[in-house]
Amino acid sequence: MAFGRLERPQGSQPMSDINMTPLIDVMLVLLIIFMITAPMMTSKLKLDLPNAETPPPSQPVPVVMNVGLNADGKLYLDDVIITQEALAKRATEQARVKPDTEVQLRADQAVSYGRVAELIGILQTAGLNRVAFVTEGAAGVSAASSR
Repeated sequence: MAFGRLERPQGSQPMSDINMTPLIDVMLVLLIIFMITAPMMTSKLKLDLPNAETPPPSQPVPVVMNVGLNADGKLYLDDVIITQEALAKRATEQARVKPDTEVQLRADQAVSYGRVAELIGILQTAGLNRVAFVTEGAAGVSAASSR
């Protein structure tokens, strides 16, 4: 019986370099996700806004006051708690400086209509007549509708 040498053919050697293409693809996908979701997180104040089908505003307004009214009845000016008297004073000052200032009102669904109407009356007495109601759009994006 003849014994020959059992030789195995040399196969391909394992690759010792790291393939960067999948890493770059994942990073680009994450970048796109963050670019899309970042504008949706504009307000830190958590409110349950009502839904409404409204078209986006046709032209941007240069000066805007952001007023929020949560379910507990607390007032916010640019995400900072403010009293009703201080808001009236700030609105009067803003109306004196720039009368075409738009007030974007974010009111929680649980707030009564009377409280919202009272707040609008305070703003109009101060001289700010451009009030926009901010609502959640059909896709969950905030949209301002001017009154």
